[in-house]
Amino acid sequence: MGLKKALLAGVAGLAMTASAQAQYSNDGITIGVLTDMSGVYADVGGQGSVVAAQMALEDFGDFNGKPVNLVSADHQNKADIGANIARQWADTDGVDAIFDILNSAVGLAVQQVATEKNIVSMNSGAATTALTNEQCSPNGVHYVYDTYALATGTGGAMVKEGGDSWFFIVADYAFGHALEADTSNAVKNAGGEILGSVRAPLSNQDFSSFLLQAQASGAKVIGLANAGGDTVNSIKQAQEFGIVAAGQSLAGLLIFLTDIHALGLETTAGLTITTGWYWDLNDETRAFSERFAERHNGVKPTMVQAGVYSSVMNYLKAAQDAGTDDGKKVVDQLQTMEINDVFAQGGKIREDGLHFHDMYLAQIKSPEESKGPWDYYNIVSTIPAAEAYQALEDVRCPTLNN
Repeated sequence: MGLKKALLAGVAGLAMTASAQAQYSNDGITIGVLTDMSGVYADVGGQGSVVAAQMALEDFGDFNGKPVNLVSADHQNKADIGANIARQWADTDGVDAIFDILNSAVGLAVQQVATEKNIVSMNSGAATTALTNEQCSPNGVHYVYDTYALATGTGGAMVKEGGDSWFFIVADYAFGHALEADTSNAVKNAGGEILGSVRAPLSNQDFSSFLLQAQASGAKVIGLANAGGDTVNSIKQAQEFGIVAAGQSLAGLLIFLTDIHALGLETTAGLTITTGWYWDLNDETRAFSERFAERHNGVKPTMVQAGVYSSVMNYLKAAQDAGTDDGKKVVDQLQTMEINDVFAQGGKIREDGLHFHDMYLAQIKSPEESKGPWDYYNIVSTIPAAEAYQALEDVRCPTLNN
């Protein structure tokens, strides 16, 4: 598919009022939502992330008398397509910041382009810790979760509950590899052991051979180091094979609200997950989610979509306060701010680009516990940011000492 076909959504300009002394490289601010519109992660981000970004632009209001424009595109989960779109956006379309991104391989490629072009990359859906470690960038922000936090929450909790032997089914690209590595470390640190793993291609339809290997391993826990449609297919097929009924447990290491909705509570009840956000946390999250659902076919937002809303809002605040759309300067301004909004309380953007905020350990409700559609999580505990994320002194970001 050509680049023109990949650029699915056009520009929606929002005229603003007032004036201020500021330096902008074009006639205003343009943000881009780069996401998966048609693949395994489309429900996680996709058009819902565009809706969230539009809501943020509307809620932000005045921007120093400058227009704020929104473009969006489908990266098709391909790093080269994502990088090409990002480069065209920066060179031709005046895009100042790119949001969502969703796929780790695409996220790494886009963050590199953002660094070259001095624009901002704000990853909500990409998970690999490489974004803030070996491939960190002064222009990059990693916003919602990373593989370290996901592994620490779910892996550590399941070992404590007796799941002390693991076998992994791994999405065969940067995200899956990082999630397997981080979860393996979390399991071992908690006293568990790793019996093996198998790698499966992205957007796979048939997990039978991988599940049979996991079953044959005798591991107490089968760790699903995948996401979106791949996780849904893995769990469905595991149920068909009777794997859980036979005594093995499934660990969905990156589970989204939309996955639970697709699978149903009969299939997912009791599953332990780690999440960066949930629509039913408090009055503010419920009100936001109701507004979102009214604009997105009655669907409640995932943590990625809520993260897109928050990251767009805070980018605009930082750009306005800095008086510039210079990417590095805006990220520097973000690092001075405390994030207190519908997504996070007391969040901070660290020097490595990580959004350092609390995570949550949740358990999926039974059908009897649920009050209706989207009422799926019991929040078991809050995981403080200092426990959820890699300590800054352990981060392998080469720019930290520069």
